[in-house]
Amino acid sequence: MSPVSRLEDTLDALRKFYGPLPTPPRDPFTLFVWEVLSVHSTPRKRDAALTALKRIRALTPDAMWRAPQKKLEESVALAGPYAENRLRALRTGVDLFRRSPSLPAVIRGPLAAARRALKPLPQLGESGAHRMLLFAADHPILPVDARVSRVGRRLGYGDASDDFRKQARSVQEALTCELPRSVDAFRRAFSYLSHHGAATCTERDPHCSVCPLLEECPEGRKRVRTMADR
Repeated sequence: MSPVSRLEDTLDALRKFYGPLPTPPRDPFTLFVWEVLSVHSTPRKRDAALTALKRIRALTPDAMWRAPQKKLEESVALAGPYAENRLRALRTGVDLFRRSPSLPAVIRGPLAAARRALKPLPQLGESGAHRMLLFAADHPILPVDARVSRVGRRLGYGDASDDFRKQARSVQEALTCELPRSVDAFRRAFSYLSHHGAATCTERDPHCSVCPLLEECPEGRKRVRTMADR
């Protein structure tokens, strides 16, 4: 079996197991807000907060800048704790987007300039910046968050390392080698691998016995054998 077909088979198995999955927003500012609301939150709480901001029509830089403070605070609080940190990050982002109206166009342009333009945005980090480049700017870059890194390593992609950034880049390189150079393929890979890391291939007590990737996963097979021997 070729390397490309192996990853494609993996993604097909995850698609059949989970069905269609929602993807991050495509609008750059909305995606930035989505990222800020995601930190120390759950998808359900994040989405509730995003819906509340949409309801008060605060999902453009100018609209959020003009939004009544009380309504903004109430909406952001739905994402969970650290509301003040989120509000501070959003204020910084609003200011950057308003001062740089060309930012959405810049991040869709040459990659080096796009990366530089995203650096001042708070709470993105490398994986958040890569999600912005992939979903809002159409660059074929695979974001590797903790979930994708964990799933990739358990499936045998990349090299293990105590340095998360080094391991993440190793997993990113290994997975990218097996992906067609299509933005849609990269989006599909991130969405399913990250969701799988959250729902089934969890850090502690992964649900290996029901995992659709068990036969292809060295780590999963080892865990199942260990449980059977007890």
